[in-house]
Parts: sequence; C-alpha cells; structure tokens
Amino acid sequence: MSGDLGLFWGQLFRKPDQVVALAPSSRALAEEMVATLDPRRGPVIELGAGTGRITRAILARGFAPDQVHAVEMNPAFCDNLQTRFAGLNVHCLSAADVGGLAMRGAQAVVSGLPLLSMPLALQHAILAGSFAHLDPGAPFIQFTYGPRPPVRAELRASLGLTWTKSAKIWGNLPPARVYRFCQPDRRPME
Repeated sequence: MSGDLGLFWGQLFRKPDQVVALAPSSRALAEEMVATLDPRRGPVIELGAGTGRITRAILARGFAPDQVHAVEMNPAFCDNLQTRFAGLNVHCLSAADVGGLAMRGAQAVVSGLPLLSMPLALQHAILAGSFAHLDPGAPFIQFTYGPRPPVRAELRASLGLTWTKSAKIWGNLPPARVYRFCQPDRRPME
C-alpha cells in the first residue's frame, strides 16, 4: 500500500490536472463500489483506475483480469496497472473516449472520476459512452464526497437516469457515498 501512496502522490504533484484526490480510495469505499458486481454476469469497465485500489476490489469478487477493462489516462498509472494485474485490459485513454472501446454487454461501469469538477460536455461524453456499453438497467457506479448526486441535474434529466445511494462511508478520507445510476428506459443495442 505504501507504494500505491508514493505513486499516487508523485503523480498528484507531477500531473495535478489528471489526479485531483488527496489519497487513493479506501478499502471500505472500494468494497462498497463493487458490492453488487457478480463475475457470472459479464465484464466490468473501470474508469479512472489510478493505482488499482478499486481494481483490486473488483478482482477480489472473483473476476478474471480479462473481464475487467480499466480506463486510465495517466501513463504511469497505466504502466503500474499492467505490471501489477497481469491479463487486465488496460486502456490508456481519456474516459471521454470510453464509447470507442470495442466491447459491449458490460454489467457495470465503476467510476473513480471526479465527475462534478468536469465540464458538462465532458460529463455527457463519459456517461453517454459508458451507457453505450452497458446492458439495459446496468449501473454506472460513482462515488462522491458531497451531499448531492455526482452527476449534474441537467445531465441526469437528459439521460433519463434513476439512482440509489449508499450510506455514508466513514472509513474513507474524506467520507463518501456511492451512487448507482441506471437508464431504466434505454433499449438494448442492436
């Protein structure tokens, strides 16, 4: 874990436009993010995989590394993920380009991105691209530190999103909540 923190802080100071948290997600937050995932229901896409804290929690639920598609734009984090998790599908690209991944039928998108700090157009590209890969009713899972949903109201309305939220996770710095957004009226991709 100390290696994770050193890598994380090193990238925070070298590339502050790509790393905006003060520390990697806690184990408690990572476990809540993946609590509803089931390796028998298909692959998972992880956005903003960073040092791999949530990736590790996904794999601990019984997923084979090739069932996980980790999207990360920071090259140092990409190299670390490829070294640490043999067989993991690491896509070194912006989450805005997630719609271009050559896969469909994901059971969930798990996001460690700071969505609320992003412009609306970028949020839209990330969510629309993510839902293009999800089976109807499958969740886009996102955490937030704030008291409101981590997707802007106008975007929630335009995409027809419903959501649930977890209890506050006190074992994270700062405390966080996990939201699971769905598009219940979306039709399957043909």
